[in-house]
Amino acid sequence: MKVVLFCGGLGTRLREYSETIPKPLANIGLRPIIWHLMKYYAEFGHKEFILCLGYRGDMIKDYFLNYQETVSNDFVLSNDGKQIDLLNTDLSDWKITFVDTGLKSNIGQRLKAIEPFLEGDEYFLANYSDGLSDIDINKQIKDTKDKNALASFVMVRPSQSFHAVEADNDGLVHQIEHVSEAEYWINGGFFVLNKAIFDYMNEGDELVEEPFQRLIKEKKLYSTRYEGFWAAMDTFKDKKHLDDLYEAGSPPWMIWENDKSKTK
Repeated sequence: MKVVLFCGGLGTRLREYSETIPKPLANIGLRPIIWHLMKYYAEFGHKEFILCLGYRGDMIKDYFLNYQETVSNDFVLSNDGKQIDLLNTDLSDWKITFVDTGLKSNIGQRLKAIEPFLEGDEYFLANYSDGLSDIDINKQIKDTKDKNALASFVMVRPSQSFHAVEADNDGLVHQIEHVSEAEYWINGGFFVLNKAIFDYMNEGDELVEEPFQRLIKEKKLYSTRYEGFWAAMDTFKDKKHLDDLYEAGSPPWMIWENDKSKTK
């Protein structure tokens, strides 16, 4: 199943980390977050990717065009350093399509721009490319199909460190609690979409703002409630959290190393 990755945004909230690279290329350990996400999907058998490029798309192209397998794989060096034999590989069986979808396009416009590359597919996957999880994506695909849904997304607890407040019109506070402990759920950015989603999109529509509202009216949009690991990388603090998990060893999203069970 094809995986559409939205990686063309400006990533303004992460500019304090770097003003020169696009957010998908922000490293977590040895590799950028987009690699971690692609590796995750590939582990479930989904190895055909469509990258919706925009801001500094040239850098994303250059990263994969000059990809160095030796950075994150074991290898044998011989013949006076002239021969490299990889003991394992990352992307030898991946297929990646790079599409310029505009510098200031919204998610809906980027999705619409790559519609021709989805010809013949009934369902496809999509992701904002700024969050990581260990959810069983194949189970989400099966559930979406079983419900005859035209779209589904992972619903998660927010991980940001702010507090939800409940107050009356006069400002009297009735309750304040960390948002992760409140009864709030947010869109986690892991989508399963039927090709018919394009029938619900008009020119300039943002995916969630208009098409999803139309699907709700027809009862064709579902969510998968997930209480396992999920974390977004919106700010430098978020990035540090993911870096810390990586450095601690066995980060939850790296299912290819954690020997997690999955549906193939």
